[in-house]
Amino acid sequence: MTVRVQPELFDAGAELNRFAQGRSDVGAVVSFTGVVRDTDGDLQEMQIEHYPGMTESAIAKIVQEATTRWGLADALVIHRYGALKPGAPIMMVATASAHRAAAFEAADFLMDYLKSRAPFWKKEITTAGASWVAAKDADEDALKRW
Repeated sequence: MTVRVQPELFDAGAELNRFAQGRSDVGAVVSFTGVVRDTDGDLQEMQIEHYPGMTESAIAKIVQEATTRWGLADALVIHRYGALKPGAPIMMVATASAHRAAAFEAADFLMDYLKSRAPFWKKEITTAGASWVAAKDADEDALKRW
């Protein structure tokens, strides 16, 4: 299990290759990479803040829960913070398990958690000004599945 919270850009392809390299004990490796979305065409940057130590601990706890619940062989979560431009990778989840259903479900669970419960604060800087990103009902509803 690996959890990294970092300001640096990551290469999702290289991360996935490292994660899956030499794995003959699993039948499925699933990954997802989230990018900064510019919904209205006026986003200049997304500023992401967190509390070092607390954030990593909270994410590690939920990754451990996913690992136990779905019997994962391994899991990777990378989440960036700082000022990110539209189109930049913001986070990545990878899971490895004996079977694809477990790998997909665990990855989906982790993504829902990261979107709604991980201790990050996001501020959008647009041409009109800055505003904090509020929780969305759809994201909260997604958590109810788990």
